[in-house]
Amino acid sequence: MNRRTPASTAGRVIGTIVLLSLSLFPFYWMLSTAVDTSPLSRGASLLPSGFTLEHFRYVLVDAGFLRYVRVSVIVALGTVLLSGVIALLAAVAVARFRFRLRTQVLIMVLMVQMVPLEALVIPLFLQARTLNMLNSLLGLIIVYVGFSLAFAIWNLRGFVAAVPRELEEAAYIDGATWFRMFRSVLLPLVAPGLVATSVFSFITAWNEFIFALTFMQDSAKYTVGVGLRTFFTQNTADWGAVMAASTIITLPVVIFFVLVQRNLAKGVTAGAVKG
Repeated sequence: MNRRTPASTAGRVIGTIVLLSLSLFPFYWMLSTAVDTSPLSRGASLLPSGFTLEHFRYVLVDAGFLRYVRVSVIVALGTVLLSGVIALLAAVAVARFRFRLRTQVLIMVLMVQMVPLEALVIPLFLQARTLNMLNSLLGLIIVYVGFSLAFAIWNLRGFVAAVPRELEEAAYIDGATWFRMFRSVLLPLVAPGLVATSVFSFITAWNEFIFALTFMQDSAKYTVGVGLRTFFTQNTADWGAVMAASTIITLPVVIFFVLVQRNLAKGVTAGAVKG
């Protein structure tokens, strides 16, 4: 057996510290600037000149930033729900059923991911205007679902294909209907993949800016990305408010990931029991 030398152990520790520092420093800078009493004159100082929560009070109370958070939560959760349901059913179809042009459908799913989103702004804007879905949260959710489906279908297809057919056949022999088999056998086994696609869909909807800016014309329906733009002016920016709002934007993503991580562990355990 290879034994680790003190030099290799020290190298691993130093490398880990460097990676953690590079990963966490942007978050430290964001939070420390948000509580700094003089963020505009901070310069390259690593420590804030003082501590204050005034920037958070201004963002939450005076600027009304929570309404942007509420809109983004609605849009992100709607995207996760719709994309998860549609992608799971589509993944079951392409993984379990044989039909004409099946391979071509999978190729088209991959090709959709190659199209730059910027190239779709004008066509989708014109389509949404024709359907009277501009300035509509439902219209924005549908657009985000379209962006998420390609990855979600391809990812879930692998999870569905990995489930042994014998488990499904055993459920049918025991008298289960297709819906009962899907709910009690297939769904617990593909839950880890469903959670992974949910994380991708949530982050896509939460961080997107161009389509939210283009489709939403009412300031009351701005998402957090567009709402953050209100703290910038033509010649300057309120960096204390920007960093406070950025901290608030980060919190729901962290909370969602923590909840999903717990559900992911439950999904793996349920799949092992069912297997």
